[in-house]
Amino acid sequence: MARSVWKGPFVDSYVLKKAEQSREGGRKEVIKIWSRRSTILPQFVGLTFGVYNGHKHIPVLVSEDMIGQKFGEYAPTRTYYGHAADKKAKRK
Repeated sequence: MARSVWKGPFVDSYVLKKAEQSREGGRKEVIKIWSRRSTILPQFVGLTFGVYNGHKHIPVLVSEDMIGQKFGEYAPTRTYYGHAADKKAKRK
């Protein structure tokens, strides 16, 4: 179920603080975050976030097309190696 419009998008407060500090300082470093559930806001465009996928931080450069989506969509948590049946077929 979607979030109510009157509540606005959800963003963890520490993500907003880190983005503001990065903008003020003018630094172009990766901002490490663990909040995959936070929504990407227009203030984040042009910044690079390191989104944690449970193993390591995946760098995500935020563009205008990403606004309104979640950070977790850009850092997959599972590695897909293909189907077992496909591997058997390729051996022959």
